[in-house]
Amino acid sequence: MRLMAKKHKHDDSTIVVNKKARHDYFLNDSVEAGIVLTGWEVKSLRKKKIQLVDSHVIIKDGEAWLLGAQIVPLATASTHFVADPTRTRKLLLHRKEIAKIFSGVNQKGYTCVCSKMYWKGHLVKCQIALAKGKHEYDKRAVEKEREWNLDKRRAMSHSNRS
Repeated sequence: MRLMAKKHKHDDSTIVVNKKARHDYFLNDSVEAGIVLTGWEVKSLRKKKIQLVDSHVIIKDGEAWLLGAQIVPLATASTHFVADPTRTRKLLLHRKEIAKIFSGVNQKGYTCVCSKMYWKGHLVKCQIALAKGKHEYDKRAVEKEREWNLDKRRAMSHSNRS
């Protein structure tokens, strides 16, 4: 009998996941947004040369903007223009979605972060989420629960071997 290969946590369409956002925030409402990119940025995304660690979303003049996402230019990119890796990128959302995010961000303790970037067909999409900051004891509780679940799985697999 042939064994099936394990499925990866993220399928091939995922470019990057912001793990630090999951660690630092409780992610509530998520929205899919398009993102305006230049040609060299798309080529870098195909090579997964992006960091979302310190990125966040702001609403300015009724438009959503992604700040702090760093896309590293490839060495093969054209040299006749200056590539800014940390430039502010526009997010493409409907007015109702922008209003929902704006009202959420105006609440105390909430911010908007980019949690994931992925391919949808030939387009790059960005999953943004309203996030509330975690306290240190919240982070410890999540860590303790993760370890407890791991110990339970180990105990169950050990008891099934006998």
